[in-house]
Amino acid sequence: MEKVMGKLPRRNKNLSFNLQITDSIIEENFTRYNLTFNVTDTERLPVYLYIPKQIGIPKKLPAMLVLHGTHALGKGVVDGQGDKPNRAHARELAQRGYVVIAPDYPSFGDLKDHDFENDRYKSATMQAIVNHMRCIDLLQSRADVDPERIGVIGHSLGGHNSMFVSAFDERIKVTVSSCGWTQFEYYTIGEEGSKKYGGRLGPWAQTRYMPLIRSKYDLDARKIPFNFSDIITAIAPRPFFSISPLHDANFDFKGVEAGILKVKPVYDSLGEPNNLQVRYPNAEHDFPVENRIEAYAFLDKILNFKPLTIKLK
Repeated sequence: MEKVMGKLPRRNKNLSFNLQITDSIIEENFTRYNLTFNVTDTERLPVYLYIPKQIGIPKKLPAMLVLHGTHALGKGVVDGQGDKPNRAHARELAQRGYVVIAPDYPSFGDLKDHDFENDRYKSATMQAIVNHMRCIDLLQSRADVDPERIGVIGHSLGGHNSMFVSAFDERIKVTVSSCGWTQFEYYTIGEEGSKKYGGRLGPWAQTRYMPLIRSKYDLDARKIPFNFSDIITAIAPRPFFSISPLHDANFDFKGVEAGILKVKPVYDSLGEPNNLQVRYPNAEHDFPVENRIEAYAFLDKILNFKPLTIKLK
C-alpha cells in the first residue's frame, strides 16, 4: 500500500491537539461539536465530534470513526445534511450512544480548498490515513471513551478509506465498508468514463486519491502491488463487514465475491470465520436502511454495547 500511497510518516502522538471549537448544537441525546485540532504543527483537521448525554456517573463508551463518501458537504453528509438520506451514519450512531468523530477528506467540506501541490504527501489517500489515525488518537485521549472499543465505518470513498486506515491501525477493532471496494480487475466506470479518465482505473489516480496508480503503475491492475483482498487480509482476524450491492455501477459485486473467496481461508485459519461478513443487497450504490441496521447490530455485538435506541430517525 505504501508503494502506491507513499510512506506512512512518523507521527508525534505527544503533540497537543489544541482543540478549537467553532460551533456546537445540542440535540435530544447528544451534543455535536464543530471543531478543528492539530494533526501536525502545520496541519489542522476539521471534524464533527458527537458526545452522547450521560446521566449520573459518566461511563466509558465505545466510539466510532465515521468517514463520508464523495460529496461536496464532506462530513455534513454523514450528519444527515444534503440529499442523501441513507448517509447519516454519524448522526445515527450518536443517537445510539456512541462517541462519534467525523472528519473531512481533503477537497471536501471545510477542506474543499486543500492545496494538493504543496502538501507533504505522495497521495491524499495517505494524508487521509494520517488524519484518521489522529482521530483515533483524539478518541483514545477522551475520558468518556473506552480505548479498546473503537471502530470505523464509511460509505463509498469512506468505505475504502475505512479499510485503508484499519490496515494501518490495529487500534481499530471493527471495520464496516459500504460500497467501498471490489478487486481492481473488476472495477468499472464504463466506456465513456474510461475515455474521460484515460483508463478504467483512472478515477483511482486522481490528485485527490492515488496519482501513482497512473504515473508509476500505468493504470494497470496487474502492476498495482496490492489488491483489496490483501487489505482485508491485513485487517484479519479483526471483524470486517462489507455491504456490496448487486447493482453498484463502480464496485462490481462479482469482484467482492472473488475477494471474499481469497480472504475467507485466512479468517478460517485464524479461528474467526464469523468475523468476516458480507451482504449483497438488491440495490445500487447505496447504504440501505436494512443493511445499516445489520451493520450497527454487528458493531454493537463486537464492541459489547447496548445501544440507547435501535430506531433510525
